Amino acid sequence: MPKITIIVVDHTRSPFLAEGEVFYLKRLKNYARVEWIEVKPVKMTKGRPEQEIRNLEGQALIRKRVPKDYLIALDRCGRQYESEEFARRLDKLMANATGGITFMAGGPLGLSREALTEVDEILSLSKFTLTHEMSRVVLLEQIYRAFTILKGEKYHK
Repeated sequence: MPKITIIVVDHTRSPFLAEGEVFYLKRLKNYARVEWIEVKPVKMTKGRPEQEIRNLEGQALIRKRVPKDYLIALDRCGRQYESEEFARRLDKLMANATGGITFMAGGPLGLSREALTEVDEILSLSKFTLTHEMSRVVLLEQIYRAFTILKGEKYHK
């Protein structure tokens, strides 16, 4: 069974989005071993530069990665896929990976350019701006959808 790790900044505060995360994490158990890791957010204090916060959170996320895993960061400047294309991409990564696949999502300010240089791939979920909490649910749903596509199940239409 493939291993997928998702590393995020902070826990989800919105109850309905947290419920969505739990919903898709439960569904994904049929397809992959999924590990959900939350790193502590950096406090946004008056006078603290946003770039410093992005750098510190990015470093915390990178430290949690498994070195052999293929690391994919979520960022608005990343590559966008259609669902079927994303499914094929995940299938190829799972077939060729020496480790698992790790997805990394920053906090409300996103990821620093320095953190993005440490990853293997950058993924954009949409041209729309999504909250960092909403992007987690979208990511989980798309990973779930990818597995159902690969298994030929009826979820994806």
